[in-house]
Amino acid sequence: MKRIYESLIENHFREDKQIVFILGPRQVGKTTTCRAYRTKHSYFNWDNEKTRHLILKGQDALAQEIGLTENSVVVFDELHKYPEWKNFIKGFYDVYAKDRFQVIITGSANCNIYRKSADSLMGRYFLYRMHPVTIGEIAYKKYSEDEIRKPKNIPNKDYQALLKYGGFPEPFLKKDMKFFNKWKSLRKQLLFKEELRDLTRINEVGQVEILAELIQLNATQQCNYASFAKKIRASENSVRNWISALESLYYCFRIKPWSKNISKSLTKEPKVYLWDWSSVVTEGERNENLVASHLLKSVHWWSDNGFGDYDLFYLRTYEKREVDFLVTKNKKPWFLVEVKTKDKELNQNLSYFQDKTKAKHAFQVVFNKEFAAKDCFSINYPVAVPARTFLSQLI
Repeated sequence: MKRIYESLIENHFREDKQIVFILGPRQVGKTTTCRAYRTKHSYFNWDNEKTRHLILKGQDALAQEIGLTENSVVVFDELHKYPEWKNFIKGFYDVYAKDRFQVIITGSANCNIYRKSADSLMGRYFLYRMHPVTIGEIAYKKYSEDEIRKPKNIPNKDYQALLKYGGFPEPFLKKDMKFFNKWKSLRKQLLFKEELRDLTRINEVGQVEILAELIQLNATQQCNYASFAKKIRASENSVRNWISALESLYYCFRIKPWSKNISKSLTKEPKVYLWDWSSVVTEGERNENLVASHLLKSVHWWSDNGFGDYDLFYLRTYEKREVDFLVTKNKKPWFLVEVKTKDKELNQNLSYFQDKTKAKHAFQVVFNKEFAAKDCFSINYPVAVPARTFLSQLI
């Protein structure tokens, strides 16, 4: 499956010389996409014994192995497992790659885990975050300078597959329940038996695994650290640290409440969502998680590609007025999103919060409304829109 990130990499090297960092969850398609960018490329995986020996010989040996062909593409996979990888890449880039090679590095752990390594490369790389397949990516497979695209429908079989199997490429393409169940089991094993053990200093893997199950059951809800701590018999501080680790490994993500200009708003408790929305059990919560994932992908895409500074929040007051999401652009509210499975009366909180935040748009995104070829972003007042229409206009 050709991903939109192929054209992103192509656009990057057309404009810039910096190293491309592609970060994202395991099995999201990072390696496949990076290797597909150019048919002729040099690929080095740290888990391969031959690659390890070559890298340990130093930058000169690696450059000789690649050859000095102009614009050669060099892909490094799992390189962060090498303790001295930052110094190795820094030297390789400065001596050989800056004016000759196009360097791509992939990783399945958030930069927060190895931030010191990334900081030593400051000015030498750009970071791009890779997400699962979304409606907007199916509709538009190439890089675009447009922030918001025109609405475009996708085949119904693809739409239903996204709802049922999620957006990770293999189960989405297979559309087979037996394969999906085996894939989920393998992904869970990789997360807790390998990545959590190898990339963090957490020893209580069993407790973290139970915490992950609690997060799955409470996806889309406010993150109650005290309740989680009591159930798994750990301290609140440990729970917070473990959730941060799970975020860094792309298991879940938290969305903070927006409080500026909102009286009596919540200021601390985030809501938690899963990167794999297919793991959310109930339909309504799964739909909300799917929209959260689409919004997060768009926010990351716009920010990573230099469109501006974007972020994702939710809105809730102590009087229990609530709207599911608020997207900000350059620190200012841009649009509100309330998610509904069935078409119902318009949520009046959209009007209330649009007035308070001065957001330009306010959408009630409805899943059982049929696709309509009308630009949602041409409307500046609260309006109910089909999920398929709205999400097709995002990334």
